[in-house]
Amino acid sequence: MAEKKLNANLRDGGGKGSARKLRARGQVPAILYGHGMEPLKVAVDDRDLYHVLHTDAGSNVLVDLHVGKEQHLAMPREIQRNHIRGQFLHIDFLVVRRDEKITVDVPVHLTGESHGVKEGGVVEHHLWDLKVECLPTNVPQSIEADISALGIGDTLSVAQIQVPSGVTVLTPLEETIVSVVPPPILKLEEEEVAEAVEGEEAVAEGEGATAEEAEQQAEASEPAGEGEGGGEG
Repeated sequence: MAEKKLNANLRDGGGKGSARKLRARGQVPAILYGHGMEPLKVAVDDRDLYHVLHTDAGSNVLVDLHVGKEQHLAMPREIQRNHIRGQFLHIDFLVVRRDEKITVDVPVHLTGESHGVKEGGVVEHHLWDLKVECLPTNVPQSIEADISALGIGDTLSVAQIQVPSGVTVLTPLEETIVSVVPPPILKLEEEEVAEAVEGEEAVAEGEGATAEEAEQQAEASEPAGEGEGGGEG
């Protein structure tokens, strides 16, 4: 994975007032931490940060962070944004080592065309990211999930996908990534048929109960009639 250089400056103080002043100058408050070092308060240029984060690697980009004369290999972690204004509010950088594995979330990219979709089915994407463990330099940009073999009613689980060498998936293997379900119209028709069958069964049960009650009433009235006839004879 390519590394992106980013310059940072030490910043003094903290609090909302200080952070607002930094943002007004086009700076983003940040924290650098990890590997036993004391957390370091820094600030980075918002435009430079935008370019660093908008690569194919997304937020899993490796950053060569320059703080004064020191250099730190880091990865973005907690990224706070004001989505309405399109503004970065704060970012955390985690110090990493090239020879030590890290845990990251990697997006799932669907490939192929399901034959179930060609038959009218609908793709439901359940799991958008996989949690994996690997070296910082081996973090994949995405993990492909081929849905070509899926028909209507089929699913693709985590256990069924291929991952790059050196990458260990931590997400439970039984979790479903994607499924192909019947079209909404077909679902509605099946539900209507099921409801109609249930209704017919209920009517049949009601009619059976009524007939049984009538028969019981007839049987109960017969002995009484015979007794009265015997008395008159």
